[in-house]
Amino acid sequence: MEAGDAPATSQATVDQITARCTEAGVELVRFLYVDHAGLVRGKAAATRTVPQRLGTGIGLTVAMQAMTMLDQLQPVPGLGPVGEIRLVPDPQTFTPLPYAPGAAAMTCDMLTLDGTPWAACPRSLLRAVVGELAAEGFAAQVAYEPEFSLGRRIPGPAGADEFVPVDDSRCFATTGFGEAHEFVLDLVRALNAQGLLVEQYYPELSPGQQEVSIRHAPALRAADDMALYRETVRGVARRHGLWATLAPKPIVGAAGNGAHLHVSLWDLAGGRNVLYDAGNPLRLSDTGYHVVGGLLAHLPGLLALTCASVNSYRRLQPRSWSGAFRCYGLDNREAPVRVVSPLRGDEAASVNLEVKTVDATANPYLALAGVLLAALDGIRNRTDPGEPFDEDPADLSDEERERRGIARLPETLGLALDVLERDRLLTAALGTTRLRAYTAVKRAEVRAFADVDAAAECAAHVSVF
Repeated sequence: MEAGDAPATSQATVDQITARCTEAGVELVRFLYVDHAGLVRGKAAATRTVPQRLGTGIGLTVAMQAMTMLDQLQPVPGLGPVGEIRLVPDPQTFTPLPYAPGAAAMTCDMLTLDGTPWAACPRSLLRAVVGELAAEGFAAQVAYEPEFSLGRRIPGPAGADEFVPVDDSRCFATTGFGEAHEFVLDLVRALNAQGLLVEQYYPELSPGQQEVSIRHAPALRAADDMALYRETVRGVARRHGLWATLAPKPIVGAAGNGAHLHVSLWDLAGGRNVLYDAGNPLRLSDTGYHVVGGLLAHLPGLLALTCASVNSYRRLQPRSWSGAFRCYGLDNREAPVRVVSPLRGDEAASVNLEVKTVDATANPYLALAGVLLAALDGIRNRTDPGEPFDEDPADLSDEERERRGIARLPETLGLALDVLERDRLLTAALGTTRLRAYTAVKRAEVRAFADVDAAAECAAHVSVF
């Protein structure tokens, strides 16, 4: 798949950003990207250079897309010490950072020296997938639904920091509202100020666990929002003397953090939600069922993109509401693909699909590109998802699950990578360079944590995600 081209920046846009920098007192503008390890990284430009940098970008060694979450560079052909690309920002994502006064940020495309999308640029891949959807007459509305844990890092007896949550409140309990109140209000203000409009907030199941959901957006913007969300959660926490982590399993034995992905597809010509059918028991159209079929068909390989760390698989367990078995159902929170029941009075617009097998260690651009490609593949092939399931798959025997076609999803990152490499749709879309780099990074992380105990593994992920 060819990467999508980024639009050119007009002089009017340059002038507008310059004026906004002056108005907000911005001295540094962060050029952000998400790497193959799933980390948000970047460089910052002095404000006076931003008008030029909007066109030229900032140089970055190609090697950074072969770096693991532990900053261990992997030997990937073409991604070594020789070679450079440019981080070219999307001016539409410009935002002053409320949690970092004097700084602003933009998310970036990775372009070659001649200005074309680089073969290892995640954002350009998602842009291309959005274009492929549009060619079929569709646009996606998407919302990531991240959870995070709030606490403090203190020195541990073995040398590594320990994560201590701010409270031990119960799920949705009002004591949790009270403990995190000042932090959450600052977070809501910071998100809203950046255009990430907050929809809901509540304390979640695990100690110190929070969920602050934001409004859906077009696909590319939704992935940008996820990167900015992660930065904002951590930035606001620092200003409160706290540590926030979106790691899938920050505390051994406690509930994990997901970043469930909500997707609906809209007809570009008619402006209607093509997943909706008022006459169906699940309120799901034939197209909706085919989307589910495509997601289920590719889910085992998709897992390597959506649950992208070793730590992810501590969360992805039966009876954890994380979707450990391949199935779907109406409001079934043990199914990896949940058909979300519509809101009364807003049925046609509110039907959507929730992919539960997603967490914040995923590169949001790669994860969403994979999900949308699987959905489109289901539509093109009219893939039958089978019957919906309204039970907990873990309650069935192995024999009954096999009879009903409900298989356990890959239980480790290594197994998910094996399946990804056999998925022709996903490997073709990723392309040789990106696939080679991504799998090298992820297999190196598998090796790095192979002999590490659970507590040390969780602590390592808490420190970076």
